[in-house]
Amino acid sequence: MQIAILLFDRFTALDAVGPYEILCRTPGARTVFVAERAGPVVNDRGGLSLVAERTLTEVTRPDVVVVPGGPGQGAQMENEAVLGWLRAVDATTTWTTSVCTGSLLLAAAGLLTGRRATTHWLSLDRLAGLGAEPTGERVVFDGKYVTAAGVSSGIDMGLSLLGRIAGDRVAQSVQLMTEYDPQPPYDAGSPDKAPADLVAEFRAEWRPPVTAPSS
Repeated sequence: MQIAILLFDRFTALDAVGPYEILCRTPGARTVFVAERAGPVVNDRGGLSLVAERTLTEVTRPDVVVVPGGPGQGAQMENEAVLGWLRAVDATTTWTTSVCTGSLLLAAAGLLTGRRATTHWLSLDRLAGLGAEPTGERVVFDGKYVTAAGVSSGIDMGLSLLGRIAGDRVAQSVQLMTEYDPQPPYDAGSPDKAPADLVAEFRAEWRPPVTAPSS
C-alpha cells in the first residue's frame, strides 16, 4: 500500500505531519511525500521544511492520498499540475483524503461535487461554492472521500482511516503508542466553544487565500 501526502509551498505542517504520524504505522504501507518538484518544501510559518521524495509525475497510483491545507492552498486552486494529478490518481485510489483547507483543493478538482465534506471553520462557506455540501463535523466520510476540519483534526482523521484500513485494534494500538489522549488546557477549540468575541475577531480578520490568476 502506498500513501501519498501532497506538499506545496506554505502548507500547514500539522496538516501533513499529523496524518503522517498515524498512517505511516499502517501495516505494510509505504508513506511518501510528493510535490511538483522533489526537495524541501517550506511550510506556512517558514523555518520548517518537509522533503518531497517524489514528484507528482513519479507517483501515479497511490492507494491513499492526503491533501493538507494552509495559506499556500489558495495559489494551488488553479494549478492544473496539482488539480490534474488529483483527478488522475483519484481514479484508482482506495481513499482520497484532506485536512483543513485541503478539501478546497479536492473540491476545485471536482472530486467533492455533491458530497458531504468539511474544512477549517473559517472556510466552510467556500465548500458550497465549489459544489460540496459543507458540514461542521470534525471528520467526514462520504464514500472513499475523507475530509477533516482544521489542522489538529488530521490526527483524528488518520486514526479513523487507519481503523477502516487495518481494523480497530491496530488503530487503538497506534493511539496508545502515540499517547494520543487529548486533555487541552482550554475548551476553545471550535467556534461553538470559544469566546464569542474571539470568534468574531477572527471572522472579521479572515481573508480567503488569493487564488492564482487565470491564464
